[in-house]
Amino acid sequence: MTEKTEKQKMLAAEPYFPSNKQLQADRMNAKTICHHFNQLPPNQFKQGMKVLKELFGRTQSFWIEPQFYCDYGYNIYLGKQFYANHGCVILDAAPVTIGDDVMLAPGVLISTATHPLEPKKRNKGIESAHAITIGNSVWIGMGAKILPGVTIGDNAVIAAGAVVNKSVAANTVVAGVPARLIKQL
Repeated sequence: MTEKTEKQKMLAAEPYFPSNKQLQADRMNAKTICHHFNQLPPNQFKQGMKVLKELFGRTQSFWIEPQFYCDYGYNIYLGKQFYANHGCVILDAAPVTIGDDVMLAPGVLISTATHPLEPKKRNKGIESAHAITIGNSVWIGMGAKILPGVTIGDNAVIAAGAVVNKSVAANTVVAGVPARLIKQL
């Protein structure tokens, strides 16, 4: 049996070495595309959406304001009518699946990557990644952070500045650090 590549391990949510040459090349490709997108003049914004569409795993209709950054791009799956305001960062070492009619305020960070708690493993450069799923009609407020392995249910609202480290039920509002239920919708 052939040993898995680091990319295969990453995509299987197993510990992997992000310093692997293939993964470095994949990240450099995404950074190059993001740089190109972020440098386009405002009147060439439709061209920017075409540039990003080639980077992402799946898209429908979307609009992303610059500055935008991601690790790989190919693990980002966007539903219809996605909108991300300025300063969005999606660290997509694992799949980030976003439903229809989702809006992100400025400065939202979505990160699938995590590192071992054990110092010896962490110092070796090992990391792992856990998928994030965001349902339909979700609003994520300014500066919110969505951490690895989280699922956010349909119609949820994530308040500005929240740090979401646990899954969020549909039709709820969460706020705080860590994010906690504020009310049912």
